[in-house]
Amino acid sequence: MSVEHYYHLCKCHIGEAVEIKCHDGEVYHGYIDHVDADNVYLESLDHGCGQDDSCDHGLFFFGPSFAGGFAGGFLGGLVGVGLGRIAFFRPFGIW
Repeated sequence: MSVEHYYHLCKCHIGEAVEIKCHDGEVYHGYIDHVDADNVYLESLDHGCGQDDSCDHGLFFFGPSFAGGFAGGFLGGLVGVGLGRIAFFRPFGIW
């Protein structure tokens, strides 16, 4: 799917819980806070937990990456996922 497709899909689901799987295997669960031309910003429900169940519950900050931009911890706890990284998107029920 195109970046434009995921942009419009994410805009339609602002405020809702979603699951996003990326081409690199990363999986994100959270509420969509906002979307810009490059990223969807999630209020993370995983709090830094990876697929291997290892968690980092401290403050965190991710700088820009080659695959897409991230922001978290010090910037209000939002995780930014590059729209071009998204391989799968679905609305997710309340946990």
